[in-house]
Amino acid sequence: MEQIPWRGVLTATALPFGSPDLSVDLDAYAEHVRWLAENGCRGVVPNGSLGEYQVLSAKERAAVVRTTVEAAPAGFSVIPGVAAYGADEARRWADQAAEAGCHAVMLLPPTAYRADDAAVLAHYREVAKAGLPVVAYNNPLDTRVDLTPTLLRQLFDEGLVVAVKEFSGDVRRAYAIAEVAPGLDLLAGADDVALELLMAGAVGWIGGYQNAIPASCARLYQAAVAGDLATALPLYRTLHPLLRWDSRPEFVQAIKLSMDVAGRPGGPTRQPRQPLPPAVAAEIRETTERLLAAGHH
Repeated sequence: MEQIPWRGVLTATALPFGSPDLSVDLDAYAEHVRWLAENGCRGVVPNGSLGEYQVLSAKERAAVVRTTVEAAPAGFSVIPGVAAYGADEARRWADQAAEAGCHAVMLLPPTAYRADDAAVLAHYREVAKAGLPVVAYNNPLDTRVDLTPTLLRQLFDEGLVVAVKEFSGDVRRAYAIAEVAPGLDLLAGADDVALELLMAGAVGWIGGYQNAIPASCARLYQAAVAGDLATALPLYRTLHPLLRWDSRPEFVQAIKLSMDVAGRPGGPTRQPRQPLPPAVAAEIRETTERLLAAGHH
């Protein structure tokens, strides 16, 4: 099972920016990818929302993909996000991913446009032409487009998607998807419902807090998929004060702050994201320090 690129523990990678000009620090990023591989992750998803793809230039975005592939050790999956406003741009990013040697791509529905089912199907049909397996990404909170189980079944039956990163927060979706599209791989997409989705049959976890505490996240994943609730539940309860930040608007700043505390290359974010309010930053810092002191990493 673990040889399928989108299964297992994958990290939606954060992207370090240098000071003071906020240029992309590709060297620090490459080292971070290698570190994730050494600490229990079996792949990465660059250029997702956590990677701030929306505020990267085309040149920067392409360089992130190439750098990830070059840094990835053998057997380590690279599945870049190829989200875009429309299918033409998303297809170009999927073509670039294929040329770079990526294993698959992750694709949102059209962003910033409330697409109906016909538009969603057309979007995925175009990107699938690049020839790489496509992991659908359901994030109706941000895109206002819901990849419902019925719509996912259509995408799957046409051979357009192999899996879905489920970020709706509704764990009931796991059971509906399994009934309606039983061959479609379900991936936990939100850190704070990861255990619920894994216990409900998810075969992978594309998460954010792996950037700061990958080994603990990997232990949680392995225990959950083994059905070892005696291990998974207390670990999940312990990590949850951090994991819940993955589903909040400040998730990029929160995860990057935890990375800083853990000695990883977190650092600042680009506009429009602003620094965290002092009280919020203090809470995240204290929680991260407490978990690190307890041996989580």
